[in-house]
Amino acid sequence: MSPKLTTLTEIQVRFNEADPLGIVWHGHYIRYFEDGREAFGKMHGLSYLDVFKKGFVIPVVEVNCHYKKSLKYGDTILVETIFIPSESAKMKFNYRIFNKATNQIVATGNSIQVFLDKENQILQLNTPEFFNDWKNKYGLS
Repeated sequence: MSPKLTTLTEIQVRFNEADPLGIVWHGHYIRYFEDGREAFGKMHGLSYLDVFKKGFVIPVVEVNCHYKKSLKYGDTILVETIFIPSESAKMKFNYRIFNKATNQIVATGNSIQVFLDKENQILQLNTPEFFNDWKNKYGLS
């Protein structure tokens, strides 16, 4: 069994993320996933800028969100971001969003990103060497 590589990101729900009733608009949950991915990349040496400096971009090609409970303005959430190893030239993540005050799961989801050459935007069929090295560093190969 490979090790589990995760991060936990705390986010305060802001006023502009809620509707007039104080309920968070559903699209912001995807942004919370993005916040979790960015924190994961910074923590584990795989930020978007790190990837770009290696000559690649990694656009999201699929994202799913399963809503369990509503968030409201003023809530504090924890976004758990879990890297899912893949043999393909892609990055996969699972997410769980918790209401920090109640410790209840409010949403779960996943995303897939693919490696593209930053110059020509050509899909990389082979996993970039730097990404293989990164996975080996964390025992994820």
